[in-house]
Amino acid sequence: MKIMVAIKRVIDYAVKIRVKPDKSGVETSNVKMSMNPFCEIALEEALRIKESGGASEVVAVSMGPAQCVDTLRTGLAMGADRAIHVDYPGSLYPLSIAKILKALVEAEKPSLLLLGKQAIDDDCNQTGQMVAGLLKWPQGTFASKVVLDEEKQVATVDREVDGGLETVCLELPAVIT
Repeated sequence: MKIMVAIKRVIDYAVKIRVKPDKSGVETSNVKMSMNPFCEIALEEALRIKESGGASEVVAVSMGPAQCVDTLRTGLAMGADRAIHVDYPGSLYPLSIAKILKALVEAEKPSLLLLGKQAIDDDCNQTGQMVAGLLKWPQGTFASKVVLDEEKQVATVDREVDGGLETVCLELPAVIT
């Protein structure tokens, strides 16, 4: 089984954010960047699944400017087998990212697509749901525990909901955030 993990490069969570003087956005020049913490959790889960024998390959994917390669290197250092960088110098929004991920999934054919639940820079929490809709794959959002049954081709996901935990069973291939 192949697992694809989308990882995003964001301003490091420990950095105090400054607004640009013209109020057009956040200052990113000379600011420490790192992997989105929720994406890091998704990558760690993929690596746990691989270490337990549930996956043969983990592919990290990031899109954006050339500096995203540094984030992918971090993913490779954590244990990802391969990395794919989609070079795009401009701004990317959740639907654009979902469409790019759909194309990558169609080319790579993973059984599982993992994403962080949201990015700490825009807090959108939309990409996972959008890519699942575009692929017509089942989705498990806000996952706190993932158990794969390769024989039955099912992922059991405990997900955090307002009232506590909910367990859903997803037929593979699936999207989990």
